[in-house]
Amino acid sequence: MLIEHLRERSDLGVITASTLKSLGVANPWRRCEPGGPWQRMHPGVVLLHNGPPTRDQQVAAALLRAGPGAVLTGAEACRRHGLPASGTEIHVLVPGRAVGSGALITERASPMPPFADVDGFPAVSASRAVVDACRQLRSADAATALVAAAIQRGRCTPESLAAEARTNRYGTKLVRTVLKELGRAESVAERDARRLSRRIRLTTPHWNVTIADSDGLIIARPDAWFDDVGLAWEIDSKAFHYGVRDYERTLARNSRYAAAGILVVQTLPARLRDKPEAVARELRKAHAAAAARPRPLVRIVEPT
Repeated sequence: MLIEHLRERSDLGVITASTLKSLGVANPWRRCEPGGPWQRMHPGVVLLHNGPPTRDQQVAAALLRAGPGAVLTGAEACRRHGLPASGTEIHVLVPGRAVGSGALITERASPMPPFADVDGFPAVSASRAVVDACRQLRSADAATALVAAAIQRGRCTPESLAAEARTNRYGTKLVRTVLKELGRAESVAERDARRLSRRIRLTTPHWNVTIADSDGLIIARPDAWFDDVGLAWEIDSKAFHYGVRDYERTLARNSRYAAAGILVVQTLPARLRDKPEAVARELRKAHAAAAARPRPLVRIVEPT
């Protein structure tokens, strides 16, 4: 009966030692010794079984360790918001004294940011979570991938991320640099493409503009468009073409390019990253081939 009562008072089987003592368990740590039925998660925090804890139990334990008013931020909050953040640490914000341990990062915040229940736990907004996650990163590519995913999936806007970075400037140089570099770029691959385009100095391409034929029918929205010669550059990731519908859309797009007489260079993000010189040669040759023939009768559709 006691164990059932303890589980009822716990959070997913996680409970504080002080609560255990108040319920009549005089020495909970004895049960956490090797071979015992429980285990110690953090100082003062116990898991009421001795098997591997679930991720939810790890999060519950971290919040209990951090104390009243603690909320998730950083990589764990990003994942709760549906974003692909890296890192196994659990980062929490607290209104009072910060006490961390192991893979738990605690940080005092004054004032505490707004938060809400996200996937069963108190968590900050996606924008604050992304900024705090980037503060723990050292890789510009990892930060760019997270920021781009947050914007593409509609969890954040560039403005909301920039506002969070301005509000919390400590350690936000990386995310501010990423936001500046991305500009209107939509992915790490597009950032790399912009860098390569500037370096080879063909012509200044237009990015993510809509192209239409002479009758006004929409052809496509290439990643980069060299308007002087009518050359399209598509950064096509395999990840977006595994589905039948995605594959069909890509074929239909390429057919519209062909019908309009538009040359297309298709580049995989991995090749752009690993073999930029080869991609540069392909672009130069394609640009020369496009320039050697009459420009197709197509135009950029100006946004209304």
